[in-house]
Amino acid sequence: MRYLHTMVRVKDLDASLHFYTTVFGLKEVRRIDNEKGRFTLVFLAAPDDLSDAKDVLAPCVELTYNWDTEDYTGGRNFGHLAYEVDNIYDFCQHLSDNGIIINRPPREGRMAFVRSPDGISIELLQKGDNLPVAEPWASAPNIGSW
Repeated sequence: MRYLHTMVRVKDLDASLHFYTTVFGLKEVRRIDNEKGRFTLVFLAAPDDLSDAKDVLAPCVELTYNWDTEDYTGGRNFGHLAYEVDNIYDFCQHLSDNGIIINRPPREGRMAFVRSPDGISIELLQKGDNLPVAEPWASAPNIGSW
């Protein structure tokens, strides 16, 4: 398992970039503008992590800017922790066998979400290419929020 990123939702991308880059000193590693989803993702890394962040895309802070106006209250601006795993199906089965609810199953062999006992959302991402679609995950429903 490898730590990837922490996601934080931001209301004003320019103000947030000014804070995180100009003032705080993080460096932009990559940016994704998704017109269909109406959001922008900006991945930032600390100067000492920059080469790793460019090579393996970790460790980073992911700023998520939703283009439609939304006020984030009650900690909703904090998104999730993200970890890369060698086999997402095996890892989810291990978690499930230990009583952890898979809130968003890895239906496409790529991504799943679980929650910590404190309700912190944790994203699990398959290392490398997606695994072939497989049951019981392919038809498993979402459970709760993630």
